[in-house]
Amino acid sequence: MEWVSLISLLALLQFSIFGILVGRARGKYGISAPATTGNEIFERTFRVHYNSLEKLVVFIPAIWIHGYYIGQYWAAGLGLVYLLARSWYAITYIRDPQSRVVGTLFTELVLIALVVGGIWGASVQLMG
Repeated sequence: MEWVSLISLLALLQFSIFGILVGRARGKYGISAPATTGNEIFERTFRVHYNSLEKLVVFIPAIWIHGYYIGQYWAAGLGLVYLLARSWYAITYIRDPQSRVVGTLFTELVLIALVVGGIWGASVQLMG
């Protein structure tokens, strides 16, 4: 499960980088903690970070369960698409929130594939 481990850690690193971007935006736009509003670009950056946390709650267990039952290469491949989609989402959301659709769509498709694959794999094991 080395590939699943690597992708999982890269997802956590990506999330950490999004957090660093929030900190930088706080400084740049003069938004003191704990405030989460005050500048539109800061708010977008903050939302990217927070929305990514919401997705990680599904992504991390789903990639591991999918990797265990279906295979690490499939899980890691989907995970790579997830990382690219979250990056695309971040770039487009910060630039123009209306343009985030592609990143959001691919993120959700990956999450659905990982969860459904994990459910299918676990169900097959239960019946076998």
